[in-house]
Formats: sequence, C-alpha cells, structure tokens
Amino acid sequence: MFCLLLAAITLALYNPVARHPFVNYDDDKYVTENPHIRDGLTWSTFTWALTSTEQANWHPLTWISHALDVSLFRMNPAGHHFASVVLHVVNVILLFLILWRGTRRLGESFFVAALFAAHPLNVESVAWIAERKNVLCTFFFLLAIVAYGWYAQKPGWKRYLAVFVLFLAGLTSKPMVITLPFVLLLLDYWPLARTSPWSRLIVEKIPLFALSAASAVITMVAQQSGGAIRTIAEVSFAARMKAVPYAYAMYLWKAIWPAKLAPLYPHPGDSLPLWKSALSLLLLIAITAIVLRFRAKRYLLVGWLWFLGTLVPVIGLVSIGEALIADRYAYIPLIGIFAAITFAALDAIRAQHLSPAVPASAACLVLAALGWTAHRQIGYWQTNEGLWAHALAVTQNNFVAEDNLGGALILDNREEEAHPHFEAAARINPDDPMSHTNLATYMMTHGHMQEAVRLYQRTIELTADPGMLARTYANMGMAQRGLGQNFEAHNSFEKALQLDPRQFIAWMGLGLLAQSAGSYGEAIRDLTTAIDLQPTATAYLQLGNAYEQTNQRAQALSAYEEALKIDPDLVDAQQALAALKQHP
Repeated sequence: MFCLLLAAITLALYNPVARHPFVNYDDDKYVTENPHIRDGLTWSTFTWALTSTEQANWHPLTWISHALDVSLFRMNPAGHHFASVVLHVVNVILLFLILWRGTRRLGESFFVAALFAAHPLNVESVAWIAERKNVLCTFFFLLAIVAYGWYAQKPGWKRYLAVFVLFLAGLTSKPMVITLPFVLLLLDYWPLARTSPWSRLIVEKIPLFALSAASAVITMVAQQSGGAIRTIAEVSFAARMKAVPYAYAMYLWKAIWPAKLAPLYPHPGDSLPLWKSALSLLLLIAITAIVLRFRAKRYLLVGWLWFLGTLVPVIGLVSIGEALIADRYAYIPLIGIFAAITFAALDAIRAQHLSPAVPASAACLVLAALGWTAHRQIGYWQTNEGLWAHALAVTQNNFVAEDNLGGALILDNREEEAHPHFEAAARINPDDPMSHTNLATYMMTHGHMQEAVRLYQRTIELTADPGMLARTYANMGMAQRGLGQNFEAHNSFEKALQLDPRQFIAWMGLGLLAQSAGSYGEAIRDLTTAIDLQPTATAYLQLGNAYEQTNQRAQALSAYEEALKIDPDLVDAQQALAALKQHP
C-alpha cells in the first residue's frame, strides 16, 4: 500500500512532463541529433555505446537506454520523459524499502522517500531527458544496496557478485555512483549494525574499491579527451579550494529553501568572496561537531557522512564544465540529509510524548510545500524559452543561459531577438565558443561574410568539441564560398567531414562547389548525401538544378516538388518547377 501511495504521489507530480519537449541543452547531443541514438537500439548502436566517450563520459548503459527509447517511442519526447519518470518512481520505492527493511521504522522511511519523490532539487534529474544517466545510475545504486543487505544477512560469493554486477551497471550509467563502497561501510554502521571488525569490512569491499578506481581512471580519460576538465589556468587551485565549502553550504541551503533553481549556476571562479567560503566552512565544522556530539544517534553520523562523501566526485576539486553546483548532483547526496533530519525529528517528537497527529500534520505541510514548489519548477521546463528566461532571472552572469535562450529564440525563427543574447554571452565570457559561432552565423545571414569568417575562426580556437568544430568548419566554408574563396571553402568542408562524416552542411557545401565548377555528377552525389542526412528545401532546390544541367528532367521535377513540400513558399523552387513544366 505504501509503495503504491508513493508511486501515485510521484506520478501525479511529474505527469506534466509528458507534454514537455526536448530541451535545447544536451538533449540534442544525447538524442535528437545523435546519429547513433536516432537509429534506435541496433547492434551497431550497442557496440558504439560500449566504446564511445562522447559527452566526455563513458556510460554505455545510458546510451543504450536512450537508444531503446527511440526504438519504442521514436522522437516523441513524451515517451522519453515517461521512461525517466518511471525510473524516478522506482527509485523512490527502492529507497523506502531499503530504509524500512533496515530500520523497521515505517513512518520515517515513508517520509524520507516522499521527500526524495517531491523535492524540487530533483526536478532537473527527472524532467531533463539528457539527465537520464542520473536516475538510471541511482536505480542501480539503490539495487546494489538492496543486494548488499541480502549479502549481509548471509555472506557468500554469489550474493557478493550481485552487488558487484549492480555496481558495475551503475558506473556504466554514470560514474557519480563511484562512492558506493564508502556508502556500504556507512550502512554497515547504521542501520545494518554489522559486528565484524572494521578491518574485515574494509577488506571485504576491496573488489568494489578496485572497480571505483578503474571507473575513476576511465572517467578522467574520457573527460580530458572531451575537453570537459577545466585547467588551473581557467579555475585556479585557490578558487577551487574556496568553492568547495561554499558549494556544500549551497546544497544544504537549497535542500532547506529550494528557491531560484536553474539548470546551471555559473562558477564564480576567483570572484567568490573569501568571507562566503569562510562562513560556509564554519557551518560545515559546526554541523560536524553537533553530529559527533550526538553520535549515539547513528543515523546522524551516517546521514551527514553520506551527504559529504557522495558529493566528493562533483564538489569542484576537479573542475568540470562551467558550473560550481548543479541540482542534479544532489539527487543521491541529499538522501543522507533527508534521513538524518527525519529520524532525528521523529525521535525528538517522541521524547516529548506529543500526539502522533503533530508529526503527521507537520509532514503533510512540508510535503505540500515541497510538492507545490516542485510543480512550479517542473513548469519552467515546459518550453526552452521559459526555462532559460527563468535561469537568467534567478542567476547572474550566466552566459550559458544567454546562449541557450538565444538558441531557443532561433528555433522559433526569432533571430533578431536572439542576437542580443549571444552578444551578452560573449561579453560575459569572451572565450565562449557558442556565442561566437552564433554571432558568426548572424553575420553570415546578414551578408557580412568577412566578419563571419573571423568569428568562426575564433570559435575554432576556443573549442575542442568535435561536434561544434564540425559545424563551425561547415558554416565557415559556406561563408568562404560566399566570399569566392572556393579553395578555402573546400578545405573547411573537408575538415568538417573528417570530424563528422554526417555533417550535412559540409556535404551540401561540397555539392554547391562542384556545381559551380560544372562537375554536376559530383554535385548530385554530394547533394544527395546531404539530403539523406537532413532533407532541406535548399538542398532539394540545388539538387534539382544539378539534375536539370544533366538533362535529367524527371529527377529535377521530383527534387523541386520535394523542396516545395518542405517549404511551399520557396520562390526559386516555384519558378524552377513552373519553367520545367512549361518547357517539357
């Protein structure tokens, strides 16, 4: 009954995401524009997933889950969202069962699971399709804990193997769960209360620690190759050390007062005031002292160390990306805080011999407040524009939000409204490649080809991302072609295809160059390849022109008709089709 109630609460809360679109931040890289994933779950996708380090991570099970979604739901975002929501529901139930079986305290276990289900900080992990890896790795993390409880009852190699395999599955979903062996030691202390000597308990987990070490090495290699790790020159060691206690304090604050939540909070770097870091450190020391003072309440120590320990991989000692903190990073760590506060509060209330109606009423009020706040937060994910406009409203100097709001406006064909946001992003971070490439495209569409080439070249200097480099080289080739620099344009298109053989703009550019040189057979081949990758009205129009030049009138007629199916208002295609029909 309690499991069904938790499932009903969670499903009701997250029901709106079924109507949400893919967002223009990583969903394209993970699903909508990823050619391997768009093919669905095939053998080639499966083998690619096992070896790919795209997105600066090795997480084959995450890729496989996305490919399975495409096989089941194609590109309907509702199905992809539904899969993430179901995983969150299962995680909520698993957390409840773990606590209940371990402590036999039903009310506390239910409330912790309900907090996990409804807390607004968890919205990002569930409502963002690209964060499938977070709910998926947590699923295996919690299953590994279930298996460990089974093993602790009667140790044996078969039961231990179940823990090992589930841990491996978690790591191959997202390396965030690398701290599981540490968590299992905490669970040995409470609630399992295992009586074996600590040395034996530690030795028992050596295979799991070895798996953690292997995952750490693979992750570092993947992130370095993907350019995700920020150097000391970008974020100094002093800035990182200042940021660590501040980040811990911010997670605690947002757990208690989940307001002004955003998909990304900019890293303050050296601008973080020393007093904020010092005050945060004092807060952490004070909480640690209180926990140690009341260490007889084992759940306090376990919950606090769970929070501190599971955040270590993402706390900023190794600086990844542009963020200092992220809501999604709190998905597992805050379980410790929820458990510590809940069990301590219920013990305190019982010590005062208060009526059971008091904690029940308080719990309902807390869950209602969190649920309402989560509902509002889910609403911001309903549109790309709404999501990034909200992010700009609640953060400062957020060039990523500026870039993505501009990108959302571009998707709505509001180019002039988007342009100021790209300019703002470039002002905030002059080394931001995304704003530079978007400004270059704006210049190109407005006929300023020389300035566009300069900005594209600057983008190439600023990024190591293969996908962005491929798009930039392809677009720069188009600008160079507009300047009559056909040799340079050809080189740019070739570089784009070396980075990404499926870069359709580069294929179209090569087709246009071949067409202008009178090599119509080559033009037809390249333009057909571009259309196979991404059909566009312009590509069909140019293909029709190439067919006409080789007297393939039936093929030309078909190409013009396809162009007008995509864009009925394309005047050049209308005129070419009319002329072709007039002179058969």
